[in-house]
Amino acid sequence: MNIREQTEKTEQLIYSPYACFSADTKGRGVNEEKCVIRTEFQRDRDRIIHCKSFRRLKHKTQVFLSPEGDHYRTRLTHTLEVSQIARTVAKALRLNEDLTEAVALGHDLGHTPFGHAGERALNMLVPGGFRHYEQSLRVVDKLEKDGKGLNLTFETRNGIVCHTKGKEADTLEGRIVRIADRIAYINHDIDDAIRAGVISESELPKEVGELLGKSTAERINTLVLSLVNNSQEGCLCMDSEVKAVFDRLHKYMFASVYSNEYAKHEERKVPAFMEFLYEYFSRHPNEMPVENRRTADTEGVQTAVCDYLAGMTDRYATDKFRELFIPKPRF
Repeated sequence: MNIREQTEKTEQLIYSPYACFSADTKGRGVNEEKCVIRTEFQRDRDRIIHCKSFRRLKHKTQVFLSPEGDHYRTRLTHTLEVSQIARTVAKALRLNEDLTEAVALGHDLGHTPFGHAGERALNMLVPGGFRHYEQSLRVVDKLEKDGKGLNLTFETRNGIVCHTKGKEADTLEGRIVRIADRIAYINHDIDDAIRAGVISESELPKEVGELLGKSTAERINTLVLSLVNNSQEGCLCMDSEVKAVFDRLHKYMFASVYSNEYAKHEERKVPAFMEFLYEYFSRHPNEMPVENRRTADTEGVQTAVCDYLAGMTDRYATDKFRELFIPKPRF
């Protein structure tokens, strides 16, 4: 019995009957010889960590565009925080930590530059609209590894595309990531908004401090404990009072931070910015990288341009705009 097989046997002994067992995966789109050390979900995790799209997350906006401070979250640090919370919950519920981690690390690979402002801009430009969770699946299926994709398991792919809206994931591990994503972004966005001077701790709804806690760590701990202590028989849920206050906090953040004119002032520039780039490369597809030109030939120019823009970091998009549209001194 090799190490992978030993791990799979251990899963059968210690995991909850509601867990997704590595040995029972529905498999990959293209069959591969199994690793003698790693389970299938561990291989998914490693492929995601080592892919180019994952590395680019460090230069993509989470909430605040181009912040000057060193401690604001990026899309990468958000992803790592989601992974940590999701793994904690999965371990406590005796579910598959490796599958949970793979889904968490891959859930935002398709996110645009400039955060949700970039996503909204592309949604207005691309025929049929743009949704980052669908683009994340496209990244792992088709765009990575020079068009070959990462060939991930069904369960990881399903968790990625179901991490935010619409149909829930087929596995509890995938559903944990959806909840962990919300726990992570609301709490770290409070931290960043306080750091930016957009809100203060004292301005949070009174019941948030009283029930969830007065710090990021306390709030996350309360939410995770509530989720772990109230989830049973294959159902994920929080205490009703905790969930109600968490929902209230979510509404407060949308009103006070995500729609705040001071915090989001620079976002008003994003739609025109993205439109300029989209229209330019739609007219000049041969100026895109070779992999995007191949997509233009096989799936159409609009799809290729969407892939190109969605894959850009904030910095790369800004540099490309400056190169194309800002006059340069010639003498």
